[in-house]
Formats: sequence, C-alpha cells, structure tokens
Amino acid sequence: MRTRHPGTALLAACVLLLAGPACARHDDGAPGGAATAPRTIAAVAGCGKGSWTDPSDLAADREPARCGSGAPAPVAPDRTRKLTVATGTLGAEYVAPLVLAVAKGEFEKEGLAVTLKVLPTPDALPLLAKGDIDAQWAAPEAAVMNGVRGGFDIKWVAGNFSPDPGSRSGLWVRLKDGEDASRVTLAGRTMGTMIGKGSVISYPMDTTLKKHGGGLDEVRFQQLGSADVLTALQNGGVDSAWLLDPVWRKVDGDPHYAFLGGQPLGEPLGGLLFGPNLLGKDPDAGVAFLRAYIRTIDTYFAGDYKKDPAFVAELATLLKTDRKVLESTPSLRMDWEIRAGTTDRLQKAYTAAGVSQGDPLPESRTVDRKLYEEAVGHRPGKRP
Repeated sequence: MRTRHPGTALLAACVLLLAGPACARHDDGAPGGAATAPRTIAAVAGCGKGSWTDPSDLAADREPARCGSGAPAPVAPDRTRKLTVATGTLGAEYVAPLVLAVAKGEFEKEGLAVTLKVLPTPDALPLLAKGDIDAQWAAPEAAVMNGVRGGFDIKWVAGNFSPDPGSRSGLWVRLKDGEDASRVTLAGRTMGTMIGKGSVISYPMDTTLKKHGGGLDEVRFQQLGSADVLTALQNGGVDSAWLLDPVWRKVDGDPHYAFLGGQPLGEPLGGLLFGPNLLGKDPDAGVAFLRAYIRTIDTYFAGDYKKDPAFVAELATLLKTDRKVLESTPSLRMDWEIRAGTTDRLQKAYTAAGVSQGDPLPESRTVDRKLYEEAVGHRPGKRP
C-alpha cells in the first residue's frame, strides 16, 4: 500500500522499478509545476478488469469503466483537508455525482471537507491556477488551453459523462419548405447558441456542421440566453440551434425540425480540472478526491439510474429541479475516464473558431490520467 510520506527506501525502490508497472510518476514536465515523487500503485479491492478501459478506444458503444458498488473503498485519512471546488452550476444533471458525493459523505470518508462554490469558468480559472481554489468542475475550454499555454499549472484529471444513444441534445435545424433532413446545408445560415465558440461543444458542433456543408467558420453565430435559444429557433430568428437537455424535447418529433448530431457517444468532454494544489503539492488529496468521486459513480450511477423512482426523486431534490424534467431525458453515462486525443480534437475546433492562441498543446500538457488510475489500482502497462 502507498504511504503518505514515502521513506528513502521506498523512494529508492520506486526509482529502480519505474520502468515496470509498480510505480508511476505524476510528472509530465509541464512548465509551472514541479515534478512530484514516484508513487506506488497497489491493486484495489472491487476494481478489477472493468475498472479501466484503453483510452484509445473511441467506440460509441464502449462500456464505461466501472468498479463494484462501494469501490474503491475509502482510505483512512491521517488528517482532515479542506478543499474548495468551483462549478458553474449546482443544478445541472451532469454535476449530480459531485453534489451527491457531498450529500452522502463520500468525501468526508476520505478526510476531505469539500466546499462547492458556484463560479463561472473565467472567474474560477485564475483562482485555480494560483491555488486559491483546489479544483474546478468544468471542461478544457479554449480559455483553459490558453491559460495552460500561458503557464497555468492546470490539467484535466477526470471525465464527467457522455450522452445516452437515445439523447438528442445537440444541433437542431428548422427545415425549409421541401427540405429533407438528410440534405440540409448549413453554410451561410444562422445558429443560435448559449455557448460561445470557446466551449468544448465547438468540437461536436464543427463535426456536425461539416457533415452538412458548413463549419464553424461558415455559419453566423448568434449567442442567446438559455431561455431564448428555443424561441429564436421556433420564430425564425435563427435557422439552427444547439439545444440542451431537456429543451430538445420541445421539438423532438415535430416534422418541421431535424436533429443533426450531438456530443460524440462514449467521449466525455468535461469533468474535473486540478490546479497546483492537487497536482503537485498534495496529490494524496487529489487521489482521495477522485476515489470518492469514482465510488459515487460506481455506487449510484453505474447504469440506468433513472429506472429507480426513489433515486430520481432524491436527485431532483438535491439539484433543486423538477422531477419530471429529470425523467424526460435518458440517463447520462457517467464516466470518469478521458479518451485519448480529445484535447487535440478540441484545439482543432478552437482554431477553426478563431479562439485559440498559439500552437496546439500536446496531451501531456493538458491531461493527467495517473491520479484516477491510482484510485482504481491501474498500473501503467497492465490492465487491472
């Protein structure tokens, strides 16, 4: 088992074994962050073969990684640590595992006193980089990439979700008279969205647009408030719109509208960002945080969690939303893993949208999977 402060003998052993599977480094060498000591990764009860998937697997039907219910078990803390986590909202379904982990005391079991603080990404990002907050529930948006390029010691350390195949959250178009959904051309048309070009949604949006004769540089964007996007699509103010859960239900089945595509299946586009506190100063706390987060997913969100009416009612109360709203859309596929190349694809979209600054960053500068791998006992080069 790993210890909190490895002694000289253990450090020497890890250095000798670094080429093998017993030890792993959290030291991608990014500017602004010092390399941390080698860490021992031990097998974790309840986290076996299915607790890790090959990051290069981009199959739409890939089963997300899972440990057993209640796993990985909490590790008795040597002290209590106070952590502050920023999030843009506490009411969206995709933040449910974080909110539930607090409510169920999963972080407390790890000796973590977690405070969730509502802050928009632009406000939270510099605080995360300075260490004034410890983590951010967000996504590797253009602002994050530009910050890392400028020297911020921030990395994407865990995913959040991918959509259910039955979801139609994404790009919808209002069909012209006689227009067929399979032959829609979007170049030169107007798109309404509450999400700016610097959002991670730029990636699936660009992919979908290119399938329909457009691209981020070939459509006219009109940024609207969340309550105005659907209205603008329906009254002709915009030709197309990116509709989120559960708004798309309002046009689903209406022959005047067509769904063209959404977030890639099996590929999370957001989740947890860690700054210097949990990446370098106290990675034990970072692993403990992810262990609690993963345990919450494995225990409460392992499958189609909306089949349990009592649980849906509990979630509705925690998220302060209408139960019927939650029940109107399929369960999200909660997924803590990060796919290979996602930040590469995101940066291509940011470049196409004209919001990227400088050369693309390699994945080693933007992603760190080692913390969640340690939490489930996955040793590099070997499947659990």
